[in-house]
Amino acid sequence: MQAAGIHAIELIVLVLLILVVALAALAKRLETPYPIILVIGGLVLSFFHSGPRIELNPQMVFLVILPPLLFSAAAVTPWRDFRYNLVSIAMLAFGLVGFTAVGVAAASLWILPHFDWRMGLVLGAVVSTTDAVAATSIAHRLGLPKRITQVLEGESLVNDATGLLALQYAIALLVAGQTPSVLEGIGTFLWLVFGSIAIGLAVGKLIHILELKIIDAPIEITITLMAPYFAYLAAEEARASGVMATVACGLYLGHKSSLYLSRSARLTGEAVWETLTFVLNGFVFLLIGFQLRYILSEIRTHRLGELLLLGLLFSGVVILLRFIWVYPGAQLSYFLRRHLFHQAESNPSPRALFVVGWTGMRGVVALAAAMSLPKELHSGAPFPERNLMIFLTSCVIFVTLVLQGLTLPPLIRRLGLAAAVGHNPEEEEARRAMVQAALAYLEQSREDADAESAGVFDELIRVHRRRLNALERDHDIEDRSGPDEYQRRREISRQIGAIQRATVLHLRNENRINDEVMRKLERELDLTEARYAAPEHG
Repeated sequence: MQAAGIHAIELIVLVLLILVVALAALAKRLETPYPIILVIGGLVLSFFHSGPRIELNPQMVFLVILPPLLFSAAAVTPWRDFRYNLVSIAMLAFGLVGFTAVGVAAASLWILPHFDWRMGLVLGAVVSTTDAVAATSIAHRLGLPKRITQVLEGESLVNDATGLLALQYAIALLVAGQTPSVLEGIGTFLWLVFGSIAIGLAVGKLIHILELKIIDAPIEITITLMAPYFAYLAAEEARASGVMATVACGLYLGHKSSLYLSRSARLTGEAVWETLTFVLNGFVFLLIGFQLRYILSEIRTHRLGELLLLGLLFSGVVILLRFIWVYPGAQLSYFLRRHLFHQAESNPSPRALFVVGWTGMRGVVALAAAMSLPKELHSGAPFPERNLMIFLTSCVIFVTLVLQGLTLPPLIRRLGLAAAVGHNPEEEEARRAMVQAALAYLEQSREDADAESAGVFDELIRVHRRRLNALERDHDIEDRSGPDEYQRRREISRQIGAIQRATVLHLRNENRINDEVMRKLERELDLTEARYAAPEHG
């Protein structure tokens, strides 16, 4: 019997993987972000009654799926840009979350029958978190101004934590029937924010120290896969926010990855993490689409037409609240950035702010939060309108993800914000500095080289001078040398790579380039070094 159950689970997982791959391939062919196609595909397939009942388990989302997704997103977020845009990110990730929760609570008194302000606050906290997977993928492809993309990515990282904090507070109001004092609320909030960050950084530091002692790619990658779970579980055990701790851990380890990961771990780990995040994202977006059928079957107090009307109206309220906040919030954040932090930033254009307002897409965190609502109050009474809250959350996810996701590309083009991706001046500066550092080393070493090595130095000097003149990629040098000359070239190339790597790290540490540029150049150095390097050993 147990074996039969395992076989059934294996079959379901296999079918889900096939659907994810097929729908993602369709999305690529249609040039549409794959989360949108997966949600639509899951919704259509859910109405085939012959299929198995696959429900989204909120505990599975929070404990298994969410930590690696948050960690991987945080690890590739440039720390310099995140820190630079922190005021704008906080205005959305903290201010907008609170405004949405309160705004939904106020609006629910008018548009939702039988709702009071506490129920509205719970619903507002549930739908306050955004999912920027689809929005940022479109933004990158269409060349949306980088500052907007950075703010949206930062918002999607942090507001998951703040939204869940707001939900925890709102549920306490409704379930326990007690209102915590202002002092208690402030103390809890400070612990959940700063305590979680401290725990995430502590776990990140421990992982960093451990990784420094290991030079074996499979072990290193396995440790990085465990890192988000360590951070999440440690914070939850301390009654802090596992989400915020995971984000803090990911930001720290992503910023330090060049110092503790071996070359093989960096090259292999990137592919491992990319595949893992694709599969997990595919599962959750597909399952979001599957849930509507089950959610509708649980609601018997409203007719279908009435439910759809409420869902559309509520989704419109959530979208409108974001627009109401974005314009004055941007003015305030840029005022603070100029006068308090002395950043030479001008106010964003109304067109750019409109795009920011239109990218408030919801995803799996909102649905998992809704489905994790308790079924009973402390008094033993049923949780009021729980099924309706889950349905309204599903409507917001579907409307914002599909409607806004599909209309965002033409909107960006219509507003004139799409631009071809050109040369990155930071990348060009880093490339120039790397070649200059290599040339300086080669020219100095050439003076002291013996006759056998002089030809190798001359050849490499010519190659690097051509790079410096044209700033173009180096083509592979045809290897027509004997074993001795090859060994000398291998050793010199290794030393050049070390110098160039140190140059890139120096530029990153001086904030002249960001982590994204550094990782791109570092990968090229890793690939070049791998050509001459012997296998790494543990």
